[in-house]
Amino acid sequence: MQVFEQSDAIQRLPDQFFAKLGKRVRELVDEGHDVINLGQGNPDLPTPNHIVKVLQKAAENPINHKYSPFQGFPYFRQAVADFYKKEYDVDLDPDEEVALMFGSKIGLFELSQCLLNPGDTALLPDPGYPDYLSGVALANAKHEFMPLLAENGFLPDYNKISEDILQKAKVMFLNYPNNPTAGVATRAFFDETVEVAKKHNICVVHDFAYGAIGFDSVKQPSFLSSEGAKDIGIEMYTLSKTYNMAGWRVAFAVGNSSVIKTINLLQDHLFTSLFGAIQEAATAAISGDLSFVSELVDIYERRRNVLVESLHKIGWEVEAPKGTFFSWFKVPDGYTSDEFAELLLEKAHVVVASGNGFGTLGEGYVRIGLLDTEDRLREAVERIGALGIFRK
Repeated sequence: MQVFEQSDAIQRLPDQFFAKLGKRVRELVDEGHDVINLGQGNPDLPTPNHIVKVLQKAAENPINHKYSPFQGFPYFRQAVADFYKKEYDVDLDPDEEVALMFGSKIGLFELSQCLLNPGDTALLPDPGYPDYLSGVALANAKHEFMPLLAENGFLPDYNKISEDILQKAKVMFLNYPNNPTAGVATRAFFDETVEVAKKHNICVVHDFAYGAIGFDSVKQPSFLSSEGAKDIGIEMYTLSKTYNMAGWRVAFAVGNSSVIKTINLLQDHLFTSLFGAIQEAATAAISGDLSFVSELVDIYERRRNVLVESLHKIGWEVEAPKGTFFSWFKVPDGYTSDEFAELLLEKAHVVVASGNGFGTLGEGYVRIGLLDTEDRLREAVERIGALGIFRK
């Protein structure tokens, strides 16, 4: 068989961290082990039934059997604008400031292709979601990392980024509530971000994937709520996490009209829009009574409390996360992130994500998901405790 050489662009892509982790988990399951997988970012609860029913009915409508309009049905874009006004008091033009996407993963990837030329510089968080780097690499652009440190609440300190780097930067990626650190942002931080971005002509891309998942009765702010944010950036919102719709692949970008126009232009060349029935169901998800979202967040908060309390009992001193459905915990002394994650996987059959998979500054941490029942979380901690690593 002839082997064809990969393009330079494909060879620039970094290793897909989660694909490698998933392969090892599947091997253990195939061997018959009872694996508790807390290393994933895949919601374990089903999509709310009322959303599923809308999809079922909409799938019978012949209009949805045809290609959707390239930039989506107007009713869905209007629902997005209404949602942002209701939830965050942000005014959006549904025709100029909303772009629909097949999940925010592809949208974040597309953004680099839309705005970065070879040699341009993007600012990326370290640690951060690995696919930010993938999009930048495919665009043949450069990157500079913004350290996210515990002592600064896992927020970048703009005063410690050199003026030269800020002058060169064309795009900045942010993500709050944050994956993997579970750190949260304040309105004051976003206000500062707008000032920095305006001064240096940087386009801010805020990944708001976990926007609804904040704990201790604290509502997480939208980046676009800060005055002037639409002038210099966009926000990406996915239905994967808040609505347990990960497999549906539906999201949207909102904000700066020039960036939205460019995203729509690229997508016009890549594909037509989302299946119409999914657009109807997604409209139902973000419209009307959203009390079911609060109920979901309550579930995650109870799981967080169970996990943290159980870990304290075995002697692992950790701090409770403030948002997302992840926890970001320091590994015990004497272990690297990989060594500790491997030990839990092989000896306890508990999957956690090694922190260095999210960047150099992720070393010394593991990410643990709140994506199983309270009983399974307790069992996972019991297995870890049985290894005798921690002292009570």
